[in-house]
Amino acid sequence: MTDRYSRQSRFAPIGAEGQRQLGTSRAVVVGMGALGSVAAQHLVRSGIGYVRIIDRDILEWSNLQRQVLYTEEDVKQLLPKAQAASQRLKSINSEVTIEAVVADLTPHNAEALLGGVDLIIDGSDNFTVRYLINDVSQKLSIPWIYGGVVGAAGMSMTILPGKTPCFSCMFPSPPPAGSVDTCETAGVISPAVDIIASIQAAEALKYLSGNQGALHGTLFQIDVWYHHWMPLKVGDSLRKDCPVCQLGSYAYLEQSSTETAAASLCGRNTIQLTPGRPITLSLDELGARLSRVGDVQRNPFLLRYRRDNVITAVLFPDGRALIQGTEDPVIAKRIYSEIFGL
Repeated sequence: MTDRYSRQSRFAPIGAEGQRQLGTSRAVVVGMGALGSVAAQHLVRSGIGYVRIIDRDILEWSNLQRQVLYTEEDVKQLLPKAQAASQRLKSINSEVTIEAVVADLTPHNAEALLGGVDLIIDGSDNFTVRYLINDVSQKLSIPWIYGGVVGAAGMSMTILPGKTPCFSCMFPSPPPAGSVDTCETAGVISPAVDIIASIQAAEALKYLSGNQGALHGTLFQIDVWYHHWMPLKVGDSLRKDCPVCQLGSYAYLEQSSTETAAASLCGRNTIQLTPGRPITLSLDELGARLSRVGDVQRNPFLLRYRRDNVITAVLFPDGRALIQGTEDPVIAKRIYSEIFGL
């Protein structure tokens, strides 16, 4: 152990042995936006041995208000969040192994991307991904730490398979579309993000250093604007009829479709399209073809195509596309089909 972690290891509940355990631990952070940026930074600075970071998105100017790992230069370079975060985290602590994955978490790849670790941290921004994480967590017996923030309010909960209620116990079904606030309708302030992500990171340090007894064991809720703090005990919330943790049914993980899936990105006037089957693109070949009819920008991670100064398509090697300039999935799928001939 180097002097780097001396102040942390002097904290009695961690100590030298806890620090050793942190150094051999493996964690994955799903989503490298606001929550993921803060949580991943804490994990890396604390000396977690291996951190995998997963994100599907690219950086935009509106991210800089709360996503602490990124700079204006990252936005100008059109970098994927996972790649920019990886560069920054490696410069923070070269002793930690960082694996950056630029991908959407789907039923096709979830077990591979979330497996082989000791802990999953949720930095996502939608319920579908959280239910998918919950399925993998229960199937593979990997704990995960839920987090969510909108406006000035947020919540977090640590889920231990076989010991605590799972996410589906607490939230049996996602809320109806449009029934809850999002960052688009309510905005978000960075202090709320920092607090929830720091609570997630603290729970991760407890778990990974062998201090499970210190986990808060609640659905922890805050509102930093009105200074409300409300931890709700969840021990009695385990549902004996829960299809996931009690009956072993993993509906989100077992979904299979060959259709291209469309998802609106919060507050972005952007539709993400994900192919229904794994594919691999040659962006060089695609760029050469598209450059004959529009403007093409390339970096090592993606291709950006703009035609008629109205709608922009950002294309990734795994076949995903961000169609910017529309919130209509029908229009987005039409453009996607025109590009790929599908």
